[in-house]
Amino acid sequence: MMSTVLSAKNRSGEQGLRPKQLRRQGNIPAVVYGSKVDSTPVYISSADFAKTIKEVGRNGIISLDIDGAKQDVIMTDYQRDTINNEILHADFLAIDKSSKVNVDVNVVLVGEAAGVKDGGVLQQPLFTVSITSTPENIPSALEVDVTNLQVNETLTVADLNTEGKYEINHEEDEVVVSILPPKVEEEIDTGEQQDGGAPDNEEGRETEPSDASEKEE
Repeated sequence: MMSTVLSAKNRSGEQGLRPKQLRRQGNIPAVVYGSKVDSTPVYISSADFAKTIKEVGRNGIISLDIDGAKQDVIMTDYQRDTINNEILHADFLAIDKSSKVNVDVNVVLVGEAAGVKDGGVLQQPLFTVSITSTPENIPSALEVDVTNLQVNETLTVADLNTEGKYEINHEEDEVVVSILPPKVEEEIDTGEQQDGGAPDNEEGRETEPSDASEKEE
């Protein structure tokens, strides 16, 4: 993954710059944390942040320039305003490119399943998977081709392709996606519905260093 520079300013000593004020000025309050760095409150330009994420991707490595001192980071979490969709706060994990981290990555289904065309019902119980990887090998998402999936067939974690670049922290027989027969759809319609739907935050992922201490605001 490519790394790009994002400027940030330390807000530890700033007086009167509360989060609401920062946001009104077009900035995003954030925190940088990690096992080998002190937790540091910072703020970044909303416009620069949007440009950076568009350039390197949601899981990309960012060179965060905090008042002239650069630190490689990845964004681990963020808070978004549900009304205007603006980013309210971001968390950045300071990383060493050679050290492994634990990451939750989205699972994206590709293609139209043959079983669905035959009247089956697609169920996806696993929307994200936890992986362990060096930062440069973190995929933006895991794509699963369901084109040939028939009724009563399933794809499990064992079917996910890691390309040898990362380890998936799930049991191999955990179901990722399945095609239920049409009669199950009738049961669902009568109220016997299984839990499903999309995750609360499709873009987000929780990330933590393998041996990092908890971050502090």
